[in-house]
This record gives sequence, structure tokens and C-alpha cells, in this order.
Amino acid sequence: MPPPSLLAVFAHPDDESLSAGGVLARHAGAGARTAVVTATWSADTPRAAELAEALRILGAGPPRMLGYADSRVPHSAPGQPRWCDAPLDEAVRELVAHLRDFRPEVVVTHDAYGGLTGHEDHVHTHRVTMLAVHAAGLERLYRDAGAPWQPSALYLATHPHSALRAWGGHWAPTGKAMRTVPDARVTATVDVTPWLDRKVAAVLAHRTEVTRGAAPGLVAALAVPERERLLGTEWYTRHDLAPTASAQTELLS
Repeated sequence: MPPPSLLAVFAHPDDESLSAGGVLARHAGAGARTAVVTATWSADTPRAAELAEALRILGAGPPRMLGYADSRVPHSAPGQPRWCDAPLDEAVRELVAHLRDFRPEVVVTHDAYGGLTGHEDHVHTHRVTMLAVHAAGLERLYRDAGAPWQPSALYLATHPHSALRAWGGHWAPTGKAMRTVPDARVTATVDVTPWLDRKVAAVLAHRTEVTRGAAPGLVAALAVPERERLLGTEWYTRHDLAPTASAQTELLS
């Protein structure tokens, strides 16, 4: 049975590698079509070039960038609205166009908390994706955005409460809360250690974030055993989108 095609939708360059780099690399390595839509930063910035390198490492094709401004970095897309301020209908339409163009069986995005950090752009990406995966299959919505296509399953990248045991010591110095979900809400636990080298290489390709000490910088500072402990497992919550969704839309695990 061929692996399902997979489109990941994340807020910023580096989110794809940190949140789903292992699954992206695993599916691409198994012959699946994979791609990533990134909501923020314009295509002529260094962050976009770093994203292109990360996606090359993961086998996820060229960047698909919506080009909105990061809510905390106005120069990320000069002259463009912040992602959180963009008209909702416009944002959903743009993502529907990518869904109908790529026609994925599986979509991956942030969970409702926006992952561990709870960044407002992550949360907004979750909301827009939830609307778009349903709208993409309805022929009377966004008729100018391509022929209808209904993905079969949506996977929300998340962290269970039990992950606090591994992440807590590294996260505590930031002084930020960790947004995790009850373990029972995790429906797919994926061991990505065989693809960890690619995942880490993709994370480190985001050199701007390594330099400024953001999450990729934390990864760069870790010893190899700690990288495996923190990044060797990815967790997801699955939502079925089509009545006929089958095992063919399971993440490879």
C-alpha cells in the first residue's frame, strides 16, 4: 500500500522541521508526495532561503509561502499584513488553493494550543487550516481556487503531558509555560529516530534562528543523546475529514 501524500501547514520557517520534520522525511523516503505551506515571511528573505534548504533535506519540494508578516517581526514581509490580522476569508481561500493544487490525502498542522510555545501565529494557522481542510472539498466554496479536493485526515502536531519529563529541564530557563495535552488525546506516536539526522539537519538549516538562540539554537547546543530524547518522537492527534478515511491515511509509524 503506497504511503499517503502529505501537506504540512505551519506558521513560520523552522516550524515544519521542529514539529514534523521526522514524519516529512519518513514519508518522502517511502515515496510519498510531500510539501509544506508556510504562512509567514516573504520569499525574498534569508529565512525563505533557509526554508528552501530545510525542505530539500526533508524531501518536501520547494517552499509554498503565503507571504504574510510574522506577528512579532514586521520586517518579515514589508508592506504585508500580519498573519493574525489578515482577513480570514482571504487566508482560507489561499490555503484552499494550495490544498486543491497539491491534493494531499493527509494534512499536518499545529494543534489548538499552537504547540509548546503557544505562539499566536501558530494558533491562527491551526484555525485557518481547520476551516480550509473542510472548505477545500466543497464545490461551491472558492470556485476560483481550483477543483474541489477533500483530504481524508488531519493530524495536529502536539506534545503530551508525559513529554514534560524530557522537555522540562530545557524549557524551564525560558520562563515560558509548556502547552501540552493529556496523553489520551494523542492518537499517533511516531518514532522518527531513523530519520533524526535529516530532521536535525533541517532544523539547523534555519541558521538565522540558530544564531539568535531560538528553538533551532537550543537544538544546536544539545548533545546527540539529548537530541534523540527530545526530537526522536513526534506526537499527533488525528481528525478524520472524509467518511471513507481508511488505514491508508495513517502516518507511517
